[in-house]
Amino acid sequence: VKLGAIDFLEKPLELETVREMIDSALKKRAHSPDKETLLQEIKNHHIFEGMVGVSPAMQEVFETIIKVAHSRASVLITGETGTGKELVARALHHLSGRQGPFIAVNLAAFTETLIESELFGFTKGAHSTAFKDRKGRLAEADGGTFFLDEVGEIPQNIQPKLLRVLEHRAFERLGENVPQKVDVRFLAATHRNLEEEVATGKFRQDLYYRIKVIHIHLPPLSEHRE
Repeated sequence: VKLGAIDFLEKPLELETVREMIDSALKKRAHSPDKETLLQEIKNHHIFEGMVGVSPAMQEVFETIIKVAHSRASVLITGETGTGKELVARALHHLSGRQGPFIAVNLAAFTETLIESELFGFTKGAHSTAFKDRKGRLAEADGGTFFLDEVGEIPQNIQPKLLRVLEHRAFERLGENVPQKVDVRFLAATHRNLEEEVATGKFRQDLYYRIKVIHIHLPPLSEHRE
């Protein structure tokens, strides 16, 4: 079992710690088929994680998913409405080996005033309808994958807060000044051209590059009629 290179240790690892590391690695291995097996299944059946595609364009998408699934890097998934962006996000989570949940938030489903509460949560008394503390969707995704659908809809005043999550894996609930740490793999999707949004000042450039560490584009069905 490959545990990764350890160059320096302040103190020797306890035996129980080593056992826990090995158990964790074995569990991930058991739930994560190797890349060659997955690629062969795609070639044989043209079906991958609920998606069907025999065209070179879709085969390339499937191979990219397999290659980057275990990375912690943020992924931006682009494509027209109905091309299967959430299916790609779910495939990335399923193959990642992460033990936490897959939490998806579609920003287009919320008004601008509700988005901040939905993402970060709030404490009792933070606003007129905050009758008790509420955990945000980011906190719910701790240890797993956080998928932000229609990220182009995020209001400009919330963009700096999302940037902080990407940079420091930390956020603050509404009505609270204590940062909360969160361990999430960040995925985002949009049908918009975010480069144009950046050029017009509607979307922060630094946020755009933080989201788009890895880019997966889904072609419209008209481009892969097979």
